[in-house]
This record gives sequence, C-alpha cells and structure tokens, in this order.
Amino acid sequence: MASSSSEAPASAVLQAESFPDGTKDYVAIRKKNWDLKKPHITDQPITAKNWYKHVNWLNTTFIIFIPLTGLISSYWVPLQMKTAVFTVLYYFFAGLGITAGYHRLWAHTSYKATLPLKIFLAAGGAAAVEGSARWWSSLHRSHHRYTDTEKDPYSVRKGLLYSHIGWMVMKQNPRRIGRTDITDLNDCPVVVWQHRNYIKSVLTMALIVPMLVCGLGWGDWAGGFVYAGILRIFFIQQATFCVNSLAHWLGDQPFDDRNSPRDHLITALVTLGEGYHNFHHEFPSDFRNAIQWWQYDPTKWFISTMKFLGLAYNLKTFPQNEIEKGRLQQLQKKLDQKRGTLDWGMPLENLPVVSWDDFVEESKNGKAWVAIAGIIHDVGSFIADHPGGKTLINSAIGKDATAVFNGGVYNHSNAAHNLLSTMRVGVLRGGCEVEIWKRAQSENKDVQTVTDSSGQKIVRAGNQATKVVQPVSTADAA
Repeated sequence: MASSSSEAPASAVLQAESFPDGTKDYVAIRKKNWDLKKPHITDQPITAKNWYKHVNWLNTTFIIFIPLTGLISSYWVPLQMKTAVFTVLYYFFAGLGITAGYHRLWAHTSYKATLPLKIFLAAGGAAAVEGSARWWSSLHRSHHRYTDTEKDPYSVRKGLLYSHIGWMVMKQNPRRIGRTDITDLNDCPVVVWQHRNYIKSVLTMALIVPMLVCGLGWGDWAGGFVYAGILRIFFIQQATFCVNSLAHWLGDQPFDDRNSPRDHLITALVTLGEGYHNFHHEFPSDFRNAIQWWQYDPTKWFISTMKFLGLAYNLKTFPQNEIEKGRLQQLQKKLDQKRGTLDWGMPLENLPVVSWDDFVEESKNGKAWVAIAGIIHDVGSFIADHPGGKTLINSAIGKDATAVFNGGVYNHSNAAHNLLSTMRVGVLRGGCEVEIWKRAQSENKDVQTVTDSSGQKIVRAGNQATKVVQPVSTADAA
C-alpha cells in the first residue's frame, strides 16, 4: 500500500511566496471591470478580417478623427488675433494640467497641493483630453516601474510610432500592463470625481469653455471651437506623446544609459519642460525636470510660484550629492567605454622577459630596441618622426635610456609616455620593479592596480610604467 506521505512528482515546480508590494490590477470605477480571465483581442494576430477589432475607436476618434475635422474646418474659419492669443494661453493652462498635475503631482507625488490648486490642475488636465488623472497616473507609474519591458504600456522598444501614438489607438491587453499601487489616488476626492465625471469634464473644459470665452469675449464662436478647442487639443496631445516617444529616442543620457530615457532641449520646449527625461527617470520624486537655472522647465517655475503663493508645499528635491554621484558614475562609464577603444600597448604581464645580453645582441642585429624603466621598446618606426632628431634617438638604441627619457636630456611629455607604451616588445630580466611586478602578476600575488568597470587597467597621466620621478633636491649635510 502506498504511503500517504509520498513525495511530490519531480516535475512539480516550487514557487516563491508572492511579495506584498502593494500593487494591484487596475480597477475601473466608472464601468464594469475587465474580466482578466476572458481571452483578449490582442491574443489574436492582426489580420485583414479582424484588424478593426484591434483598434481603440474611442481614442482614435479623439486623437485622429476630431483633430482632422478641426484641421479641415480651419480652411473656412479665419484665425483672429485675440483667438490666437487665447489659444496659446489655454494651451499652457491645459499643458500644466498634465505636467504639473497628472505627472508631477499625482503620478509621482513630487509635491503636495491645496484643494484649489488640485481643482485647477484637474480642470486643465481635462482640457488636454488625455484621459482622467487616475487612469493617466496609473499607466505612468507602470511605465516607470517597467520601463522598456513588455509591461511598459508605451515602451519605445516596440517602436517610436507605437510609443508615440500606437499605444493609444490600438487596444492593449490589461493583463500585460504592469501593476501599480494607486491607493493614494483613490483616496483623493478630486481625482475620483474627475474620473467619474470625465466625459462631462472633457466636453466642458476642452470645447465649451474655450468656445464661450472666444464667443462671448469677441464674437468668435467658430474660432473658439476650432482653434482654442479642437486644434489646441491636437497639439497638446502630440506634445505630451513626445515625452513617451521623443524623450526616449533623442538626446543625451547624463545619469544612466541602461534604459532609453534621454535629455534634450527640443523635447523640453514642446513639453513644457518634460524633456530632461533621463534625469526624471533617475530621480522621479524630484519636482524638477531641469536642475540648472538656464534649462527650460516652465512646469518647475509654475510649481515654485504656487509654493510662493501658498498653494503648493512639500516640494521634493533629490539630494544634490546623489545627483552628482549619478552624473559622475555615468561619466566614468562613458570614459571606460572610450578607454576600451584605445591602444594602451601590450600589458606588461603579457610581454616576454629578455636578458640584457639578448637585448644588446638584438639591437646590434638591426632592431631599434631601447630600454626605459626596465621595458624594451621598438622605436624603429618612430626614428624618422622623432622631434629631437634621428641622432639622439639612434644613440639610445641598445642602451638603457631611462635617465635620458625622464629628464637627463629632455623630460618627455605625458603624450610621449603614452606613445612609447604602444612600442613595447619585452621586459628586461633584472629590470628591477618592472620584472618583479610582472612576476607577481604571473604568480597571482596581490598587486595593487586600478581597473575600470570592464576590468581594464587604468593608466593615469604621470603613472605610466616608463615614468620615473626624479628625487627631490635636498640641502647638503653640514
């Protein structure tokens, strides 16, 4: 009879207990939540028969069809100067609703805002027509947590066009989007109200308000609807989408290059300061995107102004010491990568050991060998180019020119020592410290060397193996 305590089959896979990180699947509060167990259209490949099922027609209408209608309408609706000025101002209002509100306040909680400022930013965000603050911030937290992975809702690894607009116009499987914790957003009455009343908020702030202002203000009802409404929405949407696409494709990476975010002035100009994206992904809790006074970041200036007015508080900034450490580490990484492309000469531990007699004999037999600091160099290809002339360098062939090279005749430059390292052919037996160092390397003894992140030895200026420091002059004994 089989034992009741029989062992589990070998094919059984042990699973670690899940870590309670506070993240949950996104839960809709306006409509019935998705059934994550049912098949999703994205599980099927796009074909000529089902392509329309993969399209998010609601988003496509707001992002493509309505702006296209506004563009066509502009042919018959002249743009008045007052409407143009108001459109620009309303663009900044809606843009700050996204950058200062959706992004830095709610997605990253980089500062705290009073109720009037929250309402102002929620209204501006609705005017931008980019989803509710709750939905937008949830996806953005997933983007930061899972940057450049399959769980990133708008990963640039899926293509520049996809990260810009494709993720909006094509349906996404909610099971594939990384989970995040948005309990703080659910506890914010302004965020929840805007989410529950999003359609009303959008129609009011994005279309009705600009049309009323232009219409009641100077009689330009059509201009208010087309320019301050539809076309403004299109431009601000495309500007925000540039943060997901252009900011992960164009520019420098001064803080970290493991992921795609980059810093660039052009992106900052079109996104109200969100273009310093490499810094932002490294220090997301910082209310700033630009940390230099001359960098363009109107969102930072707006938040600082709100603090001055008493509407914002607890503005978070990352310690400058940590910022500079990150910058320095990235600079060092780039230096290491550049160092790896340069010729630093044959490593001493790989050079053959040559006796003095063999060194002299080979020099007599036509090899232009010169010994400096116990290292043999073949200077034959350099004799004709020697700045000091052929005679001087020829006189050192077959000899120990350590003193001559290090100040006896001329104290050679750092560049000369670097060039000399590319001419190494051997190490003299009896070469004092050099041979001892080489022997210790071969015997795996504890030899103090400085290496870069790839393990390559770092040769500092003035620390080349051929550099011999002259003794300090002292007073004669009495």
